[in-house]
Amino acid sequence: MSEALWLLRDFLDSGGWVLWTILCFTIVLWTLMVERLWYLWRIFPKRSASLQNRWLRRADHSSAAARHIREAWLSVARQRLNRFMPMIRVLIAMCPLLGLLGTVSGMIQVFDVLSISGTGNPRAMAAGVSRATVPTMAGMVIAISGLFCLARLDAASRLAMQRLTDRLRHE
Repeated sequence: MSEALWLLRDFLDSGGWVLWTILCFTIVLWTLMVERLWYLWRIFPKRSASLQNRWLRRADHSSAAARHIREAWLSVARQRLNRFMPMIRVLIAMCPLLGLLGTVSGMIQVFDVLSISGTGNPRAMAAGVSRATVPTMAGMVIAISGLFCLARLDAASRLAMQRLTDRLRHE
């Protein structure tokens, strides 16, 4: 296990500070997505059932007041269901941009080597090229995997909200 951690550290060091920043963004991103999945699969069904029971216990379902109460409950449920989704979208969008920042900083390192030693030091240039490409790849991989999970989250959230809306229908 410790060897894997050393390899991970070497990989992160190869991308410089930008790759470490992408790692931090990734940890926050996946923590939020796992939390949303947990909420969607474990907590929201219980809250949905509770709302449905409260609605069914009401004697009045068709008056204007009842419709307003229903809409308020659905609005609160929708807000809770979509909590952190804007932040997840921002983090997904930021990962490729951070990768691009890594590309620029890595290429600056390559140009610094070229200005100091000319083209005679390929090893130093290779380190800069690596520092330029690794964060770009990492940012893209994180963004693509995040987009797939976000699409699933969005679809599941819409379906759960539609089911709740149908259960609290007017009578």
